[in-house]
Amino acid sequence: MVKYLEKEEDFDTLTEKGEVLVDFFAEWCGPCKMLANILEEIDYMEVLKVDTDKFPHLAQKFGVMSIPTLCFYKDGLLMQKEIGYRTPEEIKEVYKKIMEEA
Repeated sequence: MVKYLEKEEDFDTLTEKGEVLVDFFAEWCGPCKMLANILEEIDYMEVLKVDTDKFPHLAQKFGVMSIPTLCFYKDGLLMQKEIGYRTPEEIKEVYKKIMEEA
């Protein structure tokens, strides 16, 4: 299920439990639009979309310099950061790796 961050102060609450994939994106970004279709199909973890134009402070806080940037969280901890477009297979591989480490 894909959720869109609506308030900056909700970020920690939305990433503190379970596996959450945070997608830092912008509406004008071509690769972000391609990735959006892939993220809609993910059913094995939550997806939280953070618009960097609406939440530049969060992008800065997490060192997002390029978009899309995918941040994989497990119970509130940042486990992995991937920069750029990723295929469904690449996303699933990172997810499996994180689950093995947990």
